[in-house]
Amino acid sequence: MKLSEKIIALRKANGMTQEELAAICNVSRQSISKWEANIALPETEKLLTLGDTFRVSMDILLKDELTLNEISDVRSCGSNALHKKKQELYEGILIKESLVDDSIIDCLNIHKIELWNTGGKPKYWTALFFTSDTKDFPEQISKVMRSEPDQGENWFVDFKADNEKYIVFKDKILKYRIGNQDEKEYVCHECRKSGIANEQMNWPE
Repeated sequence: MKLSEKIIALRKANGMTQEELAAICNVSRQSISKWEANIALPETEKLLTLGDTFRVSMDILLKDELTLNEISDVRSCGSNALHKKKQELYEGILIKESLVDDSIIDCLNIHKIELWNTGGKPKYWTALFFTSDTKDFPEQISKVMRSEPDQGENWFVDFKADNEKYIVFKDKILKYRIGNQDEKEYVCHECRKSGIANEQMNWPE
């Protein structure tokens, strides 16, 4: 179920007109119409407003395969799980388009979303700012990272847990202790072997 379809269904389920939803989101009625026609995407702050208004998590809105009827089934995952105050082991940023199977999103607590204009194809990347308390998260996400070396694409995701930094490719997990330059240089060397440019290795610590 696409985001556009979910906006329509949620708006109607809440008895709202396009004009009423537009007033809440501080946009024009034409903007709502474009969102619902899948002509345009809501900006990050508008996505957050939609989530707050309809009381659904960001992963519910973003994950195409997840229908609205399944909202009650995922209350223990995603941003709705924050009230449980579990210890969250991993923290980072994930590009949704880097995944071959986005069921991994069920393991994330999504705190912020940004749409990055790439100037290429696809035009936008969806950046998910997340935490996760899944103990084998590095192993799980390494199984679903996109890797198309024949097309010059080798995606990775970077995140940290306590004092350790993880750089994870398809079926390959690299990590180093933050502050240990020898270990970091080894990880960077392995990234270069995988075709990663130096400017892509300025990940936050």
